[in-house]
Amino acid sequence: MADTVRIVVCGDEGTGKSSLITSLVKDVFIPSKIQPILPAITIGAPENVTTTIVDTSALPQERNALRKEIRRSNVICLVYSDHYSYERVSLFWLPFFRSLGVNLPVVLCANKSDLSPDVDPEEEMMPIMLEFKEIDSCIRASAKEQKNINELFYLCQKAVTHPVAPLYDSKEQNLKPAAVAALQRIFFLCDKDQDGFLNDLELQEFQKKCFDKSLTPEELEDIKASIKKRLPNSRTEEGVDKQGFILLNKMFAEKARHETIWTILRVFHYTDSLSLKDSFLHPKFEVPPNASAELSPLGYRFFVDLFLLFDKDNDGGLNGDELAALFAPTPGLPASWVDSSFPSSTVRSEAGHITLQGWLAQWSMTTFQDPKMTLAYLAYLGFESGERGGTTAALKVTKPRKRRRRQGRVERHVVLCYVLGSRGSGKSSILDAFLNRPFDSTYHPTIKPRTAVNSVELQGGKQCYLIIEELGELESAILENEAKLNSCDVVCYTYDSSDPDSFAHIVDLRARYPQLDELPAVYAALKADLDKTTQRAEIQPDVYTREIGMSAPLHVSAAWTSISELFVTVSEAALFPNNAYPRTEPESVDRTNFYIAAGVSVCTVMALLYVWKRTNPG
Repeated sequence: MADTVRIVVCGDEGTGKSSLITSLVKDVFIPSKIQPILPAITIGAPENVTTTIVDTSALPQERNALRKEIRRSNVICLVYSDHYSYERVSLFWLPFFRSLGVNLPVVLCANKSDLSPDVDPEEEMMPIMLEFKEIDSCIRASAKEQKNINELFYLCQKAVTHPVAPLYDSKEQNLKPAAVAALQRIFFLCDKDQDGFLNDLELQEFQKKCFDKSLTPEELEDIKASIKKRLPNSRTEEGVDKQGFILLNKMFAEKARHETIWTILRVFHYTDSLSLKDSFLHPKFEVPPNASAELSPLGYRFFVDLFLLFDKDNDGGLNGDELAALFAPTPGLPASWVDSSFPSSTVRSEAGHITLQGWLAQWSMTTFQDPKMTLAYLAYLGFESGERGGTTAALKVTKPRKRRRRQGRVERHVVLCYVLGSRGSGKSSILDAFLNRPFDSTYHPTIKPRTAVNSVELQGGKQCYLIIEELGELESAILENEAKLNSCDVVCYTYDSSDPDSFAHIVDLRARYPQLDELPAVYAALKADLDKTTQRAEIQPDVYTREIGMSAPLHVSAAWTSISELFVTVSEAALFPNNAYPRTEPESVDRTNFYIAAGVSVCTVMALLYVWKRTNPG
């Protein structure tokens, strides 16, 4: 909301512009002649808004000064006082403002209303308001009678701090689409049980949140009665539905109570342009090098509750309609989800609907890869926390990972694995098995990178989320990218144990990209259900892995249920990487214990010698 307002008062000579300003400042009408142009005055106003009021002249020789003041101001107070000056409003003044190319709200004031008390304000002003959309509001005032003076300048201030233009189309007499969209999202967030109605409790929570006070039972009934009067078919006995909520705000606009609408919008973090505040969507959240972002317990709880709320048929999965309803207050599916062909990237039920396990896995992957995206969607979906930092309370940052051979447990619960291997070795089948998809023996080459994410239960009952990425034709580009490799936690080397030429690809890969040896790794001999064959490589896989200090390849098949052992092994290699690094050079002998033992022995001998000399002085 603007904290400064500059009002320029315009109108024909003799309409009483200066008298209106003087009456506001002195709170009394001064009948004697006032100087032609009053100096600018600055006054304090409600809501900590500083307001400056500028008087102007309509004389032709003052036209340049008038143009300058209009361009410096936030709102125009246009004054008329008789039939002639009224006609000039539409014939000269409003076209003149348009010719300057300014987009300022105009508050139209009929001064000297004491001279024509029988005029119907709506009949007089409505034609002009319908023709000129820049007119924010109209008011009849009298400087002589001190009538509506404060109200006039309050309307001018409100036209800036609570502009009606983004909300209401006076010509169409309806809320504008952007305002409707914002209010629909607010309704969605306030409908906690997602039954399509704001019940009495939800209305009270909404009232408390926006206006910090409760509604009386009589006020609640009055609201419902007002809606029922305009929408006879509305089921107000069940609460206020979305259509009734929009109508309620439309009635506020019709009654020039657009500050009420703005109060609601600003509580829900909307800007004057009816977009969500950037600081709300993208709060400060930094992830240090070699660290990663994960959902906190609060974040997981929020996404669990969201899933359960929108699984309307209680079948344990979100179908297309349920997903559409869930993402209604957002721009749609996150771009990264679309790129990863969601929901095929995660766990689905037999009916093809995303399960709770898959839903949490997908958000775990999104947070790992792009935490700012998760923060934006937490804001869209209405995450709230009493903790400082807002949506960032739903995330946490892991300890930076140290690339060293002798490190203990890696403190994170989401890990990324690159699966590497020759064409046709079975990498895609691993991803399918990881997502519990039925085995398909048909070969489909992977062109674009493909990702799968699921939870893995480790020994001892602990759980982590494993992201497996098959690199496709971008393998070389990704392996040459230092940032991409730094984000990877473990590599799974795969080869087809029934293809004699398959393992040679792994040997060549490690030779071409020595930087891979900085990552923990697991070797897997796939298609173990087929006949094993001797590999056409200088060293057979078992000997090769033994010579570099690695465990022998794990023989698995995507057609076997025991394939799950591979995912556990990969996850443990990422979380406990101590023994999962290849030995690229002979390890230096650690003689620390030897030196300690030798030192202790020397000290012991010297102590015994000293004691012997004391007891045998001769």
